Amino acid sequence: MKMNIRAAFIGGGNMGGALVRGLIARSLPPQNIAVGEAMQARRIALADELGVHVTADNREAVHGADVVVLAVKPQDMAGTVQALADVFVPGKPLLLSIAAGIRVADIAAWCGGQVPVVRAMPNRPALNSAGATAIYAPAGLSAAHRELAEQVLGAVGTTVWVPDEDALDVVTALSGSGPAYFFLLAELMTDAAVNLGLPRAGARELAIQTLFGSGRMARDSDGDLARLRAEVTSKGGTTEAALRSFDGANLRGIVAAALGAATDRSREMARTFGENSRK
Repeated sequence: MKMNIRAAFIGGGNMGGALVRGLIARSLPPQNIAVGEAMQARRIALADELGVHVTADNREAVHGADVVVLAVKPQDMAGTVQALADVFVPGKPLLLSIAAGIRVADIAAWCGGQVPVVRAMPNRPALNSAGATAIYAPAGLSAAHRELAEQVLGAVGTTVWVPDEDALDVVTALSGSGPAYFFLLAELMTDAAVNLGLPRAGARELAIQTLFGSGRMARDSDGDLARLRAEVTSKGGTTEAALRSFDGANLRGIVAAALGAATDRSREMARTFGENSRK
């Protein structure tokens, strides 16, 4: 079904570009998409590859948009939104922020509190249309705006709504940063296999394919991760020996501490780049 919205992006980097590609793949005409991007090389690449309208002028990009995706760094969000507030207020597009840590209340305040705002936390696999995105909408946001947000973010993968904004800090730690954890585990498994005698190229290929295949199995299953793990673990076998080693090293505690650290950092970024920037 052909989409009939006008979408603007402030920021045409990795995530912004992935969403643009996803929307075009979902049949949104390129002429319905505008991208405000400061870097000339990115503007040229997006225009050449996708045929969308690109400009260094953010005000030009957002003019007449139904939804504006704010794909800028957290530290740049306040200045970006404040500079466009006089355009946002009369047009009232849905502002969809994918910046870590920056709260809906801050973005709304920078616009004078008169523009609908949604926050989302996508992750890097969105670049391969396999993203996991959590979305938060404040009370009172219309069903139409919720549907629009899901339509845009669903163009690059799975979407999950969270009930409160604080949950997005945990999402940032879980799925936002999560790909790095899996990559690190595959990297460490590769190194360990090399130390045990496997050639590096073969070890790396086996680790990567195991990472991919395991994710595919989990995605295609009923989601019971404990059952999937148990099905691979024969009593008295090699997998059980490895898992016991993980338990002995307190892997559960290590993972909990890592996600806690990432969650705390997300909240710290909100205080630094959000609330404090208005003081």
